[in-house]
Amino acid sequence: MKIVTVNKKAFFDYEFSEVLEAGIVLTGDEVKSIRNHGINLTGSFITIHNGELFMINCHIKPYGHAYLKDEADASRRRKLLLHKYQVLRFIGLIAQRSVVLLPLKVYFSDKNKVKIDIGVGKHKKLIDKKAILKERDISREIRRTIKTAKIDK
Repeated sequence: MKIVTVNKKAFFDYEFSEVLEAGIVLTGDEVKSIRNHGINLTGSFITIHNGELFMINCHIKPYGHAYLKDEADASRRRKLLLHKYQVLRFIGLIAQRSVVLLPLKVYFSDKNKVKIDIGVGKHKKLIDKKAILKERDISREIRRTIKTAKIDK
């Protein structure tokens, strides 16, 4: 499994209860662009339309050596491939609770297929985000003091 990109902003803004793997419908030059790390998941989300899942606002940079370089196709909506029972389960989750479907990471499977991890999550509160930042700052300070103490010896 070769990870191409991770949506770090999603992990900071949302709390995920479960993660599911899905395939994605792409053209050949989009796959080559993804191999060159030309994909950006920031700001992208997943919606349900006519009983199918679509990823919106995912920017895939046009491949440099492609025959037709269309910049308008870079942010088009892309269909996700899931089983029907999984799609129906997502529809039920969204109807019951205020959950969001977000793409978390893009990677190549062992069979060289592009896969996406979909996270089912809720938006974090501001207090939770501040606590995470505070813990990160404290651990950074501790590491810094330990490092300077080792140098002084």
